[in-house]
Amino acid sequence: MSLLKKVIAMNTLNIIIKAFKEHVLQVYPSVTLPFDVTLNVDQQRQQFGDLSSNAAMIYAKELKSNPRAVAHNILKDFNNPLVNSSEIAGPGFINITLNPDFFSNILNELHEYGDAFFKLEKNYPLKKFNIEFVSANPTGPLHLGHGRGGIIGDVLGTILRFLGHTVTKEFYSNDAGNQIEKLGASFKIRCLQKTGQSLEIPEDGYHGEYLKELADKAYAELGDKLATQPESFYAAYAKDYLLQKIKETLAAYGIEYDIWFSEKSLHDSGAITKGLELIRKNGYLYEKDGAHWLKSTAFGDDKDRVLKKATGELTYVSADVAYLEDKIERGAEKLIMVLGQDHHSYVVRLKAVLQALGKDPHMLDVILYQLVTIKESGQQVRLSKRAGKIISLEDITHTVGKDVARFFYLHRKADAHLEFDIDLALSRTEENPVYYIQYAYVRTLSMLEKADSMGIHSITAADAKHVTEKESLLIKKIVALARVLEDISQHYQTHLLTYYLHDLAQLFSTYYGNTKVIDMQNIPVTRGRLLVIMQLRDTFNLCLRLLGLSAPDKM
Repeated sequence: MSLLKKVIAMNTLNIIIKAFKEHVLQVYPSVTLPFDVTLNVDQQRQQFGDLSSNAAMIYAKELKSNPRAVAHNILKDFNNPLVNSSEIAGPGFINITLNPDFFSNILNELHEYGDAFFKLEKNYPLKKFNIEFVSANPTGPLHLGHGRGGIIGDVLGTILRFLGHTVTKEFYSNDAGNQIEKLGASFKIRCLQKTGQSLEIPEDGYHGEYLKELADKAYAELGDKLATQPESFYAAYAKDYLLQKIKETLAAYGIEYDIWFSEKSLHDSGAITKGLELIRKNGYLYEKDGAHWLKSTAFGDDKDRVLKKATGELTYVSADVAYLEDKIERGAEKLIMVLGQDHHSYVVRLKAVLQALGKDPHMLDVILYQLVTIKESGQQVRLSKRAGKIISLEDITHTVGKDVARFFYLHRKADAHLEFDIDLALSRTEENPVYYIQYAYVRTLSMLEKADSMGIHSITAADAKHVTEKESLLIKKIVALARVLEDISQHYQTHLLTYYLHDLAQLFSTYYGNTKVIDMQNIPVTRGRLLVIMQLRDTFNLCLRLLGLSAPDKM
């Protein structure tokens, strides 16, 4: 298919919706209020036809008229060769039932366009996105909460890239400043303990068992020479090792970044000094009590923020100034950051920095996600390394597997608390949504293999004319993926894809249980149904790829 055809093609559903909207505007040219046209894709709404619109309800308020009367005027002269019937329901909803030709046409288009079908008819320009997520300090292993931010950022980036946007997935490593100095000091003490010295880590140091294990590794390499290394050795050794462990953990979780950005590079390159001078030039940097301050209250912050302390030490905010400027200089048009809910106040600060730099604060969107807890044997797990309980992302991935970990972390709205049920994650029953979905995908493969073994070959778009009413709901549900992906690209609600995929599997299961797909007594209908199964297979496969899950051949 040529690129031009991908760009200009309009699927049958969009043609009908566009025709209906244009008709409404012709009937009531003086009103231009937006209204919805919804594709009904579940069993409960089948009674309301295939399309439903609130146009009359919306317009009636503006026209100061009865909604049913407005609906009657809209439908009076509305005709479309693919519309079977239209009716007014309740206080004024418009319900439209499509005829069999619609389903044949749309199935034909799904077959012809493949994945490109779900990229068509985008009404917004393509952008260059920079998505930063996880960005944990390299001072310890990733904990279970990082898995949630990781999957949100990774899947969002994948979906945006699929739709045609340019996407950079980025990890910002806080490898400079006090936390790295503290890491080096804590690790040095663990190393000296290995050489026989009696020392204790300060209360505000890093006490994790991982530094003992790392000291064991370093001692195996250097022996007693470990105690005579220069001060810079300890922080560098621990930081490099822990950052590599973070990379390995994320790779095992299915996340690969385009850029691993070092905060230290901002200090070394002079980018921070350059950024602060730009803010000074714009009139939002002032000096007080020997310190340099960002006038962030000018942009809604509750207090001004220190950029450079009186001691000359630079703060995190100063690094944010340089980092945001760097992203923009690299061509980013839209900045997305995925942060834990405890960073809520940080959002105002970041937008203040952008405005002080002379940028549009709306170019930054921040996704805040809630806490994650673990449930095992029906009880919430009290997180404790000493008790051997799961607390790290590596533990989660190793215990339940990459596919289950990714899906479970995403299968809830970001702003809602997530309870990770270990028993459910480990189960191999239909109650486990990952198993249920992958099994549905494998079933489509086995059905097509069975048909082929029975001599039913070469299913093509021409078989679309034989689909029946039984397949209509499945076809509509497949088509609805385009809207789901578009919604995610605009509102970043990545969990919607897991909901969609589970609903599709349930709908297919109901269809499979009530329909004899392969009927050797009626080959034309069988071929039409197998064409639908092929589109189901491809849709399952696409969704699994977008989620970063495997698509098994057998289970």
